Amino acid sequence: MKVIVTKDYASQCAAGADIIEEIVRAKPDCCLGLATGSSPVGMYQELARRCREEGLDFSKVHTVNLDEYIGLEPTHDQSYRYFMDTNLFDHINIDKANTYVAKGTGDIDANIAEFQAVIANSEVEVQVLGVGPDGHLAFNEPGEQLFWHAHREVLDESTIDANARFFASRDEVPRYAVTMGMGEIMMAKRLLMILSGASKAEAARQLLMTDAITCACPATLMKLHHDATVIITEELADMIGYKG
Repeated sequence: MKVIVTKDYASQCAAGADIIEEIVRAKPDCCLGLATGSSPVGMYQELARRCREEGLDFSKVHTVNLDEYIGLEPTHDQSYRYFMDTNLFDHINIDKANTYVAKGTGDIDANIAEFQAVIANSEVEVQVLGVGPDGHLAFNEPGEQLFWHAHREVLDESTIDANARFFASRDEVPRYAVTMGMGEIMMAKRLLMILSGASKAEAARQLLMTDAITCACPATLMKLHHDATVIITEELADMIGYKG
């Protein structure tokens, strides 16, 4: 696993954008695995700038996202389809017909089957990842077991707490999500994690400072991937004692 330590969040996002740009320029019709959450927002903004000012071309790119809340329409301002549109897709020259975010309303079993089929037919060049304070990847929550395929996940109380700041009240946070499974995440050719923020310190410690691979911290499964990169800020690296 490759670890890149950057001075601050801005340089972290630029480093992540460099990796995405290299892939897009080398393979203009590539499939990118994308993530939501606060961690990749700056990287998406930088990619949008490069598209607008430097000609980075997304016109042939396909994307597939990790997850979606159950119960939120795509137009809801906290749905992950809305997130992707407003933070990236609306600002680059991508065909939205080539972007996929799982459906969180309607027949959930049918949605999951569709999601699994999309993933199976997608050759993901790089999967962008964030991590939850409890170490979850996508919405694969810590527990006694993890799942290979896309599935319905019950959200941990800690995840609900962490996401409550985006809603009018904690009661409005969905309790369930559709998420890509850990096996499907690991199928990507490359993994790219943007890791920053004090709330991620314990997950970062488990990932970077131990040899353990455990369902209690799903992020630790990244250690099994043959081409995984973690970009971490100096501040967080110092917080957990990571020296490289």
